[in-house]
Amino acid sequence: MNIHINSLARYLIIAGTLLLAAVFWTADMLFPPNLPDNNFYARLVTDRNGEPLRAFAGKDGVWRFPVKSNEVSPRYIEALINYEDRWFYLHPGINLFSLLRAAVQNIYHDRIISGGSTITMQVARLLHPHKRTLTGKLKQMLRALQLEWRLSKEEILALYLNHAPFGGNLEGVEAASRAYLLKPAQRLSHAEAALLAVLPQRPSRLRPDRHPQRAQQARDKVLNRLAALEVWPESITKEARLEIVAAESPRAFLSAPLLAQRLVSENPAMRIDSTIDGSLQQSLQDLLTDHIDRFPGNVSAAVLVLENTTGNALAYLGSAGFADRKRHGYIDMVRAVRSPGSTLKPFLYGLAIDEGLIHSHSLLSDTPRLYGDYRPGNFNDGFTGPVTTEEALQRSLN
Repeated sequence: MNIHINSLARYLIIAGTLLLAAVFWTADMLFPPNLPDNNFYARLVTDRNGEPLRAFAGKDGVWRFPVKSNEVSPRYIEALINYEDRWFYLHPGINLFSLLRAAVQNIYHDRIISGGSTITMQVARLLHPHKRTLTGKLKQMLRALQLEWRLSKEEILALYLNHAPFGGNLEGVEAASRAYLLKPAQRLSHAEAALLAVLPQRPSRLRPDRHPQRAQQARDKVLNRLAALEVWPESITKEARLEIVAAESPRAFLSAPLLAQRLVSENPAMRIDSTIDGSLQQSLQDLLTDHIDRFPGNVSAAVLVLENTTGNALAYLGSAGFADRKRHGYIDMVRAVRSPGSTLKPFLYGLAIDEGLIHSHSLLSDTPRLYGDYRPGNFNDGFTGPVTTEEALQRSLN
């Protein structure tokens, strides 16, 4: 009799487990998680050293630069996991012990001290926002289980790395690192890693560009925790605490804007690495800005610098000022169809020198000429008279 009862109990347990799995699978198929596609991420064009030239925000206007966990500094991963969710790689999306501890703390203090959320639960809330209610927490837990059912731990971690809030319209550690620290997340120091690990807890209140003292206090709390857990040696955390929080205010990357616009229209990749030399690009932009002020407001200019041995573009200034509508800065004059004009002059002078007709100091006559009904003139509508070959070419005289 007992054998039959035990067998029946086993069958009931197996049947119940299968039924529960079937219900969960059906619910998962009917209500899939809001997993983001590439349109949610910003597109980035970089120079040849990987530094940003121009970025294009995602479709919702938020800056997120896609990054994988192996593309982020291990220091940040260590700080994040050990401060937010030490058992991330062991739990099934929910840590009942953390939830129980948070409940006891909240009841004891009669206010919310901790939410007990795992990283998976935080990702679930980022993808499916909800109010801080018991019902919302239950939905968050179910979504966390759903994410663990569908995704690997590395994929869940990548979602957090790319969608955690960092203040304003910045989301993801890569966007935050480039905006606040002017460097990729791969090159974070210990102090910077601890800072970015804590920012998503209160992104507006802890923004390092607006509230550096609060941000530093929160960062030091992370460093103390990591030292207590012996994740990082005391000597490292002590040195990191001496580092002052100094963050930049987020700004748009807008170097070689017309080239970047062209590249993203031709290439579907989320990140496009160009051959542009960022330092040379900025130097020429400053030079061109100073130079163009000498000319009327509707005059523009373009600069293209190529590397002779490879043909790679090292600098690309399509106009004198991208935001200057009076100078039609939005028109890419490097590619614009127009009369070749003075473009041919260096070749004509070079050919004449090769043929032995002139040399650099030969005297030429810049005077009015008439060819039938055609009378060529100069840019300044005047004539110089006798002028050397070198000066004529420099001044682009006709």
